[in-house]
Amino acid sequence: MYGTCLSYNVLKKTVKLTLLQIGKTKDKWLLEGISEYRKRISAFAKFEIIELPDESIKHSGNVESVKAKEASTILKYIKPEDYVILLDEQGEQKNSLEFADFLISLSERKNVVFITGGVFGVDKSIRQRANSILSLSKFTFTHRLVRLILCEQIYRALTIINNRNYHK
Repeated sequence: MYGTCLSYNVLKKTVKLTLLQIGKTKDKWLLEGISEYRKRISAFAKFEIIELPDESIKHSGNVESVKAKEASTILKYIKPEDYVILLDEQGEQKNSLEFADFLISLSERKNVVFITGGVFGVDKSIRQRANSILSLSKFTFTHRLVRLILCEQIYRALTIINNRNYHK
């Protein structure tokens, strides 16, 4: 299905892709990579990254409290009509072509929100709100590295959709 002429105009004009992430990306090399892919993605679609504060276990008491407080923050940024995709190692895996088709299938949506949790993952309330749960790999990545990998995969999918030579 990828490569249809509807893809560029529909994704560019109607769908906003948002990444909600817990915590700041501090590593310079990650920031540079994410910045590069944000710039590339913007040629094809509206894309925003929102950094939300992470909770300290020292202040929250335990892991479940941390996840609950972070979930409360995340849910404030999600509208009822948003299509929410949680990134989680237990989620469904797609190859790059399947992910491109998946994005095309969401072209009727106004806002597609990707969520990456903090160091302890996400609360069950986020899992329940998610429309889809995706895994980037069977490998486990740091929550900071996932941000770069997701940006690259979104860019890759958009180049597939638009028949660009990036994906070989």
